[in-house]
Formats: sequence, structure tokens, C-alpha cells
Amino acid sequence: MIEIRSTHPKISNGSLQIDAYLAEPTEAGQYPAIVVIQEVFGVNAHIREVTERIAREGYVAIAPAIYQRTAPGFEVGYSDEELKLGRSHKDQTTAEQLLSDVQSAIAHLRALPSVQQDAIGVIGFCFGGHVAYLAATLPDVKVTACFYGAGIPVMTPGGGVPTIARTPDIKGTVYGFFGTQDPLIPAEQIDQIEAALQAHGIRHRLFRYPAGHGFFCDQRDSYSAIAATNAWEQVKELFGQLKRS
Repeated sequence: MIEIRSTHPKISNGSLQIDAYLAEPTEAGQYPAIVVIQEVFGVNAHIREVTERIAREGYVAIAPAIYQRTAPGFEVGYSDEELKLGRSHKDQTTAEQLLSDVQSAIAHLRALPSVQQDAIGVIGFCFGGHVAYLAATLPDVKVTACFYGAGIPVMTPGGGVPTIARTPDIKGTVYGFFGTQDPLIPAEQIDQIEAALQAHGIRHRLFRYPAGHGFFCDQRDSYSAIAATNAWEQVKELFGQLKRS
């Protein structure tokens, strides 16, 4: 098992200082880097655990607080009230701000001596899954893991043309993870995502599990150990491409 350390750096995005959670191997060397994008619940215990889990696989992982503009330090649990609060901040984000935040996180990673400059990936969950699909369009992003990102074919944060329209801008590989019992993502929307990736020749794999929304998070009632275990193996294969490049 790789030993890791964690810190709470600030990411500079112009005049905005973004809180972040960083986990990296303690052994000297250069590693691929992964940006971890939160659910609507903030950079909470689950997201920190995922960030650490990625680091133990031999990556430098950072989770930026994408609600920094409206709710610094935001971190809540999974009750209906907390979900409503998290969604209220999600609704105040815009695609361009989110892309700017992810790009700033990448710049922060690249400034670290422990990071391989050209080996950058992204993973996101729930709203973060949607943001990860957006982030896949950034030229620095080589691999993207999108977990149950809702609304990709029908909307984009802040309004405008749906995020799926940006699919031709994706240069790397995308893996998508969806639950067939997810009330937030109809089967036809998953089909639309797959069709768009195929139409534009994007390297991809989509995984569909008999599970609901949030199946990867073991702190949610919708957690599915079988689906989460399989998905993690696929994520490790995807991120492993950065080590082989």
C-alpha cells in the first residue's frame, strides 16, 4: 500500500482563492495527477476519502471546492434539506466558471514537483460528473471518469447550449458510469451520451449498473457495493493509461 499525505492548499484562479484537498504519495518521484470533482454536498468526507484512495494508487489527487464563490467551506451530509441546499449552490454555478476552476486546479498540480506535466485526468460524481464531462473538453485532460452526471444532454450549468454539444472538443478518453435505476438520468439520456461520443470518434466506454443515483458513495442509501467495486476497477484501468503514456 502506498503511503500518502494530505494537505489543504489554496488554488489561485485570478483573484479567487479556492480551497482544496490534496493527497499525494509520500515517496519522492513524479506521478500522474487527477482532479476530483465533488457532488453537490461539497468536498466532504466521501470526496476526501476518494481523493486519498486515488493517491494510494500512485497519483497526486486534488479536490477543488467548486462552490467557493457562493459558499466557502461548504460541506454537508445527505439529508433532503442538505441536498436542497447543495442544489441551490449548484444552480449558481456557470460552465465557464467551473471550467476555469478545473483549469486552475490543473495549473496548481503542474506547479508541484511530484506531478508528471502531461498526465492529467479528471473524475467527478453527481453534479461533479456533469462538470467532469465539461472538463474533458480541456486540452490538458487525457482521461475522464464521469459518474452519474445528470443533465448532460439537456442543460449546462448557468444556462445555454447543453453540455453534450461540446463533445467534439473532447480529445482524451471518457469512461461513463450510470445506474439503470437512477431517477435523475433516464436511459435515453445515457443513450444520447453514448451516441454523441460514438459520432465524434471519442475513445470511450460506458458502464450501466442495476443501481440508483450515487451508487459509488458508501455513505448514501443508494450505495451498491457490487457496482462500486466494479466501477473502481474500471477507473483504475482508465487512470492506468496515464502511467503507460
